[in-house]
Amino acid sequence: MIDLSQVKKRSTADIAKRIVQDIPDGAHVNLGIGQPMTISNYLPLDREIVLHSENGLLGMGPLAQGDEIDEELVNAGKQPVTMLPGASLCHHADSFVMIRGGHIDICVLGAFQVSIKGDIANWRTGDPKAIPAVGGAMDLALGAKKLFVMMEHLTKSGESKFVKECTYPLTALEAVDCVYTDLATIAVTPEGLVAVDWVDGLSFEDLQELSGIQLRKY
Repeated sequence: MIDLSQVKKRSTADIAKRIVQDIPDGAHVNLGIGQPMTISNYLPLDREIVLHSENGLLGMGPLAQGDEIDEELVNAGKQPVTMLPGASLCHHADSFVMIRGGHIDICVLGAFQVSIKGDIANWRTGDPKAIPAVGGAMDLALGAKKLFVMMEHLTKSGESKFVKECTYPLTALEAVDCVYTDLATIAVTPEGLVAVDWVDGLSFEDLQELSGIQLRKY
């Protein structure tokens, strides 16, 4: 049994900053509802990353605070946001034209499960208390040029979210390029899952045991 109390897990902010490292300058990026929305708070001022929100905003800035808050200017999760210089607003339908037309470079989504082939399940677990809501995830998972996943490595009960085959309803097949968790960064390749990096206090063997699937080192 691996004692995770001795492991320095990444916080949500740490995961967001790690994802930003892999986003190239000039990229147009959509942030999914949940943890991915925090990424907007960690964009370096000396880099140009254009954030897209499917409700019709291109050039989204960090979450709004205090006097910045305008209840009519929100992201897809209905959180008040800011607009960076040069930002633009458009119709919801036009925003999805950008997505379906392949104009979004990277989408970052949360997930309940990711398979060894890069399948993603992120909209329903079957929990009768939860409201299933796929939103624009299916469009984004297939429309964006690259799909990043931001999630906890394990469920609350300690089970890995990495699986051989997804058991929850699928969002998209073989769509995920890279997964960023509180324990590691794992790339999806034609040869399988590759551990790019992992947190201090955790060995590669520990990571593989916790993940419950075969991993290779980068």
